Amino acid sequence: MNYITIFGLVAATFTTFAFLPQVIKSFRLKKTKHISLWMYIVQCSGNFLWFIYGFLIFDIPLIIANGATFSMAFVVLLLKIKYE
Repeated sequence: MNYITIFGLVAATFTTFAFLPQVIKSFRLKKTKHISLWMYIVQCSGNFLWFIYGFLIFDIPLIIANGATFSMAFVVLLLKIKYE
């Protein structure tokens, strides 16, 4: 593994875990009124497309980061729809 891949994995870790507090807060409070539905629709769409792109070029940091971020953002999106 070269330093560029490690750099990408570190960046992916930070951006992926940025969604974790929102997932936890949404589960705990069972409220998503303060969350933008459109933001999460666009975020999930973008993460899914980056995930597919990562597979197409076989870029491990893109695959891992966007797969994990999509999963967390999608959970929040589902909670937003459920609690509205």
